Amino acid sequence: MKTRIAFISEHASPLAALGGVDAGGQNVYVGELARQMAKKGYQVDIFTRRENPALPRCLQWNQHIRIIHVDAGPPEPVEKELLLPFMAAFRDDMLAFIRQENIHYHLVHANFFMSALVAMELKSMLHVPFVVTFHALGRVRKLHQGEQDRFPPERIAIEQEVIRQADQIIAECPQDKEDLINLYHAPAGKITMIPCGVNTEEMYPVDRQLARMRVRLSQDEYVLLQLGRMVPRKGVDNVIRAIAKLPYAGKKIRLIVVGGEAEEPGKGPNPEICRLKQLAKELGIQASVTFAGRKGRDELKYYYAAADIFLTTPWYEPFGITPLESMACGTPVIGAAVGGIQYSVQDGKTGCLVPPHDPEALAEKIFTLLKDQQQLQEMGKQAIRRVQTLFTWQHVAHKMSTVYEHIITRHNVAVSATVLEDLSAIDKAFDSLMTAVALSRRQLRIPLRDAAHRMCRCLLQGKKILVCGNGGSAAESQHFAAELMGRFEIPDRPGLPVISLTADTALLTAWSNDFSFDDVFARQVRALGRKGDILLCISTSGNSPNILRAMEAAREMQITCINLLGKDGGDAAALGEINIIVPSASTVRIQEMQLHALHTLCMLVEQRLYTPRPAKETTQPVAASLTL
Repeated sequence: MKTRIAFISEHASPLAALGGVDAGGQNVYVGELARQMAKKGYQVDIFTRRENPALPRCLQWNQHIRIIHVDAGPPEPVEKELLLPFMAAFRDDMLAFIRQENIHYHLVHANFFMSALVAMELKSMLHVPFVVTFHALGRVRKLHQGEQDRFPPERIAIEQEVIRQADQIIAECPQDKEDLINLYHAPAGKITMIPCGVNTEEMYPVDRQLARMRVRLSQDEYVLLQLGRMVPRKGVDNVIRAIAKLPYAGKKIRLIVVGGEAEEPGKGPNPEICRLKQLAKELGIQASVTFAGRKGRDELKYYYAAADIFLTTPWYEPFGITPLESMACGTPVIGAAVGGIQYSVQDGKTGCLVPPHDPEALAEKIFTLLKDQQQLQEMGKQAIRRVQTLFTWQHVAHKMSTVYEHIITRHNVAVSATVLEDLSAIDKAFDSLMTAVALSRRQLRIPLRDAAHRMCRCLLQGKKILVCGNGGSAAESQHFAAELMGRFEIPDRPGLPVISLTADTALLTAWSNDFSFDDVFARQVRALGRKGDILLCISTSGNSPNILRAMEAAREMQITCINLLGKDGGDAAALGEINIIVPSASTVRIQEMQLHALHTLCMLVEQRLYTPRPAKETTQPVAASLTL
């Protein structure tokens, strides 16, 4: 039986057109997360309030996802600030559907505090656990908006009780977690930090010239983009004020504002749009600001790609998906140093961070970046890499499924605290490994390639490779030698002259006992090594005396030293010609990555030496050139 999950998102349907007052990041979050969870084998029902009488009760969105429209209040759009009185009706209608369909949900995922109120009551009635993603917190809004906050005063008390009863709370960024702990006294162990994601199949780089042709923008202007919901807290007025302060940057600057109630400019009233247009007029820059209206999701990548810089300066943003979408399209972001933006945007690398409510600082950053196109291009490249490494929906769903399974297991099975601790430790170990893999992939590609090419050149010249290490590294040195002396993936090939200096236990124990363990590898290097050979040293710290002395002996004999290290490389890094340093401080993670690195070296050496190549690249049979 499939695991059934109920998503509750009272005001944010994944079917809604984005860019309006109450249609934005939460709509995307609910829809994309549901899709990814369905791909992982979950059956997902999304409960959202009916805003149109023509909508069906139950819509089969795809094979594993249904959208259920709940009758709660008038079947028309209602501002979310006014929805709380309808939540009892929402609960009752959702409960009626569940009982009518005879559904057993294993878990409820609530989005926003009103959905969490419903989930909390369903937990009491149906004994179904729930997790909550708040997307925004009432106390934080109060801090910024004061009396202008239009949500009912009960919101904060509801959030406080939800935090008490929720089985797990999803924080979308480090700031979100801090706010939950500091403002609501939420237990840190009850909070899991899982960021929002971006659909890289939907948002991806497009040639800027083609993108501008698609959205009918001039090729001869700097284009700045502001995209998202048109509400005051998004700080679009701050962006317009910054544009008015910009000095001439070499060519005309145009601000494109995407979002609003209509797909075409001028259709559908929006008080915020009217206010922003009036502001642009008062500042005398209305000719430089284009209000493009709301656009379909399939059009957004062209706007992102057409822009030189994406701007987003809200005074509060729990996460913010639009900066990720821009980064996925290769467009750098200048964002306010608040909430999730200061987590997703790396200041000086994928864009810049500025204070909110500071048009002068924003104008200065815009001007600086526009005058440095080389930096903009590099930021765009780094933005793409950051998104693909940390912020795909697949990554989000993987972490979310771990949370779900923990809660479901804890709820349905009488497992002991020890088992739960073990499962948590296992998950943390896998998460730590995934982080190490991601970092190593970025940082070790070039040194691994260089090391493999140097090894191939050594072997083709009839030389050999000596390998040494201590403890686990000693085992890996023998492992590496066995793979190349024997075979790795290519069968029926000649053995390669690779010798582990840790394999002769008689020599190791005799020399260590009678003389010094510090010289046990150096002794063998001097006896077995020849000019042109390679010494591969494996060490997590890079500070073992016997490793350092072996390298000193090798350098005296003009033997190339290649190091497979961890942490900061230690003293060995200064003696190595090629250093492969695993970017981790954990000995466990270093050893795991070192094993992968050794396998990668074996693969590259075998492919280089024994994979058939075009005749013009082959001067003689490889096997004929491999002699000791």
